[in-house]
Amino acid sequence: MVFKYFFFIASLFLAINVEAQHNITGTLSPASHFKWIIAYQLQPGSLNYTANTPVEEGSFSLTMPPTAPAGIYRLVYAVPQEEFYFDVIYNGWEDITLDFDFNKGISFSNSQENILYHDYFSKISEVEQDIIKYYSERNSNKDVLSKLNKKLFALQNYYEVQTSGLFIEPFIKANHPYISDGNESVSSYVRNKNRQFFDHFSFENPVLQASKFITEKINNYVFTALPLERLSEDKLEKEMQVNVEDVVTKINGTSLPFKIKVLSELWREMVKNNHNDTADYIYNNHLKEMAIATNNGELINEIEAYNRLRIGAVAPEITWVDGYTEKKLSDLKGADTYVLVFWSSSCPHCLEQLPLLQQAMKNRKNTKVVAIGLEDDAVNWKKEIALLPTFIHGISLGKWESPYTSLYQIELTPTFYILDDKKRIVAKPSDVIEVKEVLNSLL
Repeated sequence: MVFKYFFFIASLFLAINVEAQHNITGTLSPASHFKWIIAYQLQPGSLNYTANTPVEEGSFSLTMPPTAPAGIYRLVYAVPQEEFYFDVIYNGWEDITLDFDFNKGISFSNSQENILYHDYFSKISEVEQDIIKYYSERNSNKDVLSKLNKKLFALQNYYEVQTSGLFIEPFIKANHPYISDGNESVSSYVRNKNRQFFDHFSFENPVLQASKFITEKINNYVFTALPLERLSEDKLEKEMQVNVEDVVTKINGTSLPFKIKVLSELWREMVKNNHNDTADYIYNNHLKEMAIATNNGELINEIEAYNRLRIGAVAPEITWVDGYTEKKLSDLKGADTYVLVFWSSSCPHCLEQLPLLQQAMKNRKNTKVVAIGLEDDAVNWKKEIALLPTFIHGISLGKWESPYTSLYQIELTPTFYILDDKKRIVAKPSDVIEVKEVLNSLL
């Protein structure tokens, strides 16, 4: 009798435990791209490991721990994880079924939260695009504009009712679009849209803070809340810096990790779009001080490495000994262009690429190649450089511990840089074929 009672209690506990667990299942294509899925819960400024599962023939089933809280979960499928992922909303009580296509993105066949979320943003975006089209085509039919704004109002109200009490409710409310009375000029519409951009935001909401949604909205504001007239590059940078200050003011009462998350993502977007003046502005006026205050050396290293190696920057100094004479990269003369290559005599790919580079340089009298060997010792290096007599050779012992591996962010060999006559970085090609393409474009 005691045994039966224990079995009953154990079975009941097991049933409760199983009931509390839910699955994220899906198909991934093309199947050959995917081997494993790792789930992380997004939190303000961090990722928390949650679970993992193998992908078999393009299918996976991830069992969420019963203690997994509701939240945004990042499903990583390759490295670097900052690039190869997709996000899902897990509310703690429903199973999720999805399809993810590497080229087309994600869709959901089961999950009230995710389906409503994606439907909402798709439909709101469609109407907003129609409003932009109305203004860009200089349409003067006010009835058309009035109907579009009424449709936008109805959609927002509908989804706020549908998502009331759901995990995604704060996102729907925060995204509340600007809705005009239908009689505005384009300049008035743009001005009021920008002015009311953050009216429905709650920057202190931890759910929003943890999501990609909030950083995307902030980036969108900084890049698009601009005057209508055509701007010079310098004026554009200044206007975006004004928008950066607007954002800094809005997030003033939030935690330091969240501020760093917002501004570092904004910095990366500026870099990606070649707005280096505004990227420098963000770093020098805000981000550097925050990173130092939190001992975030990784972020400081990332930004300072980009700054010293970006296009237009003077290449960091390199020194080597030729016989009894110390040579410097900055002292080299006699060429319009320099190809700087970091390689190793123990790297098979280097031993394929460098002879090809030597062949490609035969008829380029105004280009010199500076080859820096990252080596454990000089024995094999001396044998190999004898086969490459047209290059300027230097050696840096320590190989991956060489100071140049961090100074030039070398993660593989060979690594190429192309410099002009002032030793400014012109390009960072990936192989000899690209080196030739860049040099041809400079002729």
